Amino acid sequence: MKDAETMAYINLFAVLGALEELCAMDENAKALLPEKPVTILFDIKEGPAALFTFGPEKCSMREGRGACDIRLPFSSYEKFNAMIGGTFTPIPSKGFTKIGFLTKHFMKMTDILSAYLKADEKALENPMFFDRSTELMLYVIGGAIAQIGNHDRIGRFSASHITDGTVLLSIYDGPGVSVVAKDHRLKAVKTRLPAPRAIMEFESIRLARRLFDGKENAMDCIGKKKIAISGMISMLDNINRILDRVSVYLA
Repeated sequence: MKDAETMAYINLFAVLGALEELCAMDENAKALLPEKPVTILFDIKEGPAALFTFGPEKCSMREGRGACDIRLPFSSYEKFNAMIGGTFTPIPSKGFTKIGFLTKHFMKMTDILSAYLKADEKALENPMFFDRSTELMLYVIGGAIAQIGNHDRIGRFSASHITDGTVLLSIYDGPGVSVVAKDHRLKAVKTRLPAPRAIMEFESIRLARRLFDGKENAMDCIGKKKIAISGMISMLDNINRILDRVSVYLA
């Protein structure tokens, strides 16, 4: 069972949040960036909001409300989730003169992102695409862990047992995402932060992919030492419980 509020937080900060990395790694997404910065505000009534600024070099996301060129209001969590699912088109309350960027550039970026996150087997035969897709999935999963730990009823229970510190989820010789716990609130940082209190590291990007796709069992991999764990095991136990909820929301 999943709730619309948690799903909206995941969609906003974990899924759309991956546009930052997408625009840095994918040439087609990078080509869609505007010459002059454009900021889009996604504003959910009585809920979260985030500003996405697209400039000539990068995309950056900032939580909260503020000055923007385009404002997309949503009357409910369900309406925002429906936009992500492609069944609802929001009407801008500001920025009609910038509507071209929204329809011609932003939507194409999200299509590219979707192709990576919901990749078919044929596309994954390309090694570069495979690596990028798996890296983006790692960041989305890390972001989803944080949002579920903060908003989902079951996830909050697990987060309430996580002591302050950083848990690093990483791929050997590859990318990593840090989940930072502070006063039982979680925050995902899409890099390897120093001095983590607990680490879970996958032996290869291919193993990470198989785990993300549900083709491998994490406990079996730990037993076979395909996943290396170290540090404070209680932190990893509770992160793993939240990970079980991630599959419910991102299925």
